[in-house]
Amino acid sequence: MQAGIIGIGRYLPEKIVTNADLEKIMDTSDEWIRTRTGIEERRIADENTSTSDMGFAAAKKAIEDAGVSADEIDLILVATVTPDQPFPSVACMLQERLGAKKAAAMDVSAACAGFMYGIITGKQFIETNAYKHVLIVGVEKLSKITNWEDRNTAVLFGDGAGAVVLGPVSENRGILSFELGADGTGAKHLYQEEFIIMNGREVFKFAVRQMGESCINVLEKAGLTKEDVDFLIPHQANIRIMEASRQRLELPEEKMSKTVHKYGNTSAASIPISIVEELEAGKIKDDDVIVMVGFGGGLTWGAIAMRWGK
Repeated sequence: MQAGIIGIGRYLPEKIVTNADLEKIMDTSDEWIRTRTGIEERRIADENTSTSDMGFAAAKKAIEDAGVSADEIDLILVATVTPDQPFPSVACMLQERLGAKKAAAMDVSAACAGFMYGIITGKQFIETNAYKHVLIVGVEKLSKITNWEDRNTAVLFGDGAGAVVLGPVSENRGILSFELGADGTGAKHLYQEEFIIMNGREVFKFAVRQMGESCINVLEKAGLTKEDVDFLIPHQANIRIMEASRQRLELPEEKMSKTVHKYGNTSAASIPISIVEELEAGKIKDDDVIVMVGFGGGLTWGAIAMRWGK
């Protein structure tokens, strides 16, 4: 039984905050932000929109896209570091709102790598025939844990949600290989007290090295080469980190997803948000070999090689 993505959806808040808007409230500039991160604007949820609200909107679309009912969802995994409250989990809140009465539910905490952790966890349940349909939601309201007086972090983050339904797919499609990893010795470089605190230089060095290595590793595990890759979807944290991964795979620019300029770093939501973007643009087609790769606080990382299609 091969597991793959059979439905997908996303939600983005309406409010757009541009670099020019940030220039008015802190000592920064559009040029400084763009040249260092590639970010031009980001979406920010209003105070009445919660993490679970965004996750619900994305999840509903993914279930509809999959052509299944909420009753057919066996497990809900929500990747987030910004839950509405410590408990109950966002996943349990979504189970109730969706009417997914048969679904088990839990949150996954692996920061920006959370969606990769969620997908790979869901895959196991399907491929062991324990469950048939698993809903994975990556959602963050990072604006509520961002220090808007810290120009080194405030320019980076945005809010949003992306969701997928995993289910059985036809032979030779779906998830071909994966890698998950963690290095707790790097926890001191990216963490939350009241707000997000980051040692940008150390995180950058780790991400550039690990993202490239993980891409190569999942290709080798799947018996594929760099030449087999049709599209790369990296975690949208920083254009320079993303470019390092693309160059490691020797891919042309048009074969890498780039949404960071529009949405900033949405943590666990960035990869599913990007998948929807590229599907709508016609850049991902059935039987394409896709590599997805993410990294985050922990430090954590994950990568997947997948052949697209049901």
